[in-house]
Amino acid sequence: MSKIWLSLAHMGGSEQKFVREAFETNWVVPLGPNVDGFEHDLSEWLSTHCNQEVHAVALSSGTAAIHLALIMLGVSKGDEVICQSFTFAASANPICYQGATPIFVDSEPDTWNMDPVLLEQAICDRMKQTGRKPKAILPVHLYGTPAHMNEICGIASRYGIPVVEDAAEAMGTVYDGRYCGTFGQYGIFSFNGNKMITTSGGGALLCHTEEEARRVKFYATQAREPFPWYQHEQIGYNYRLSNVSAGIGRGQMRVVDNHIAHRRSIHRLYTELLAGLPGITVVEPKKSTMFLPNYWLTTIKVDSNETGFSALQLMQHLAKADIETRPLWKPLHLQPVFSSSPSYVNGISEALFNCGLCLPSGPMVTDGDVMRVADAIRSMIESIK
Repeated sequence: MSKIWLSLAHMGGSEQKFVREAFETNWVVPLGPNVDGFEHDLSEWLSTHCNQEVHAVALSSGTAAIHLALIMLGVSKGDEVICQSFTFAASANPICYQGATPIFVDSEPDTWNMDPVLLEQAICDRMKQTGRKPKAILPVHLYGTPAHMNEICGIASRYGIPVVEDAAEAMGTVYDGRYCGTFGQYGIFSFNGNKMITTSGGGALLCHTEEEARRVKFYATQAREPFPWYQHEQIGYNYRLSNVSAGIGRGQMRVVDNHIAHRRSIHRLYTELLAGLPGITVVEPKKSTMFLPNYWLTTIKVDSNETGFSALQLMQHLAKADIETRPLWKPLHLQPVFSSSPSYVNGISEALFNCGLCLPSGPMVTDGDVMRVADAIRSMIESIK
């Protein structure tokens, strides 16, 4: 019996064509027609669910995209940036690259994302303590579920603070009729191997003007000035996506809608098969026309009082059955590396970390795999009786 992986990449078939063209034309450097084509395809796709102009800049990672967004906003040493606590460390690391301090805000129970009430409390408290506004707000659409962006952007606008929208896990997620990643002043996608689409490794920064995109590309290509020789007047970065990797991305854009539909289908099947199991809850946001998650990873909560076992014990049980799962993100305000950063917490993300588990949800996961996962969970429940 083969192993069921959490989220393996899936090639749609046309990726090889674009990659082969890159090799045949010797365009294997971090620029070229595939990069231009991928950025165009991504921008056009986003425009179908966005009432604003979107310019995508293809980069080496989602982390690089966050870093460049902070640079564009002038974040520097001594500044503070409010960041969601319940997320991967890559959301906060670029804040530290700039010598700034992350200020962590906990989650609300509906979407698990940044709590707007705590966000405003954090802003007011930081202004009281430092005499300055935070330089930016960085919410995350966790596991493909949209944050309450209307409330978050409303608060940000009220205090004049720009938003950098981390949509690394939320490509294709719709909130209030718009694709996530297009609400903030900047948005970011990740194309890591386990995301909705992949370029092997890579990401994109989403801008709202052509001038912003041009400036991002300038910083991402070592900040080279337009001289015949190599002239540098500012610090730059080697953050552009390669033409080969962008070829994979162009092929992936032809199956992105299929990948999104597949993950939603997988989630529905998990919901059906795990319904009624004592202590097991498949997580989804409150039913609303505002929310259409991509369900990048289907997650469950394990109530050990009802099941007789913890989420960690269930993960170990599934591993023995060759099923890969993963705990929910450990909140960043609990991570040793960020122990000195101020945080505004309510206990929600910590409780979720202690009881949550991510189930196999990628494009290679079949309905039969989902049934096998559900059977394995059911067998553990029955073994405890």
